[in-house]
Amino acid sequence: MNTTSSFETDRASRYLKALCHHFGRKVDAKCDDTAGWVQFPFGRCEMSAGDQRLELTATADDERQLSQVVKIVTSHLERFAFREDPKLEWDAVAPTPSEH
Repeated sequence: MNTTSSFETDRASRYLKALCHHFGRKVDAKCDDTAGWVQFPFGRCEMSAGDQRLELTATADDERQLSQVVKIVTSHLERFAFREDPKLEWDAVAPTPSEH
């Protein structure tokens, strides 16, 4: 399962790196100026930074775990970007059918 969100900001790269470095102290995370990911025990968040937008995709095996990823990433981004007051709205994405 996955869900996506985005945040309009001219500081997308800064927030992407802040999230990856912060989470990277406790879990696997990697980033550069334009892309990054964080691997939690219960799911993953992939991020990409453009000039005016931070794109986020949360992925997990079930709804409960997906909700955990969304909650943690959202709360941390809200803290890091408090001056911009991000209001993330996560959109459900249909699961990709398995290839047999």
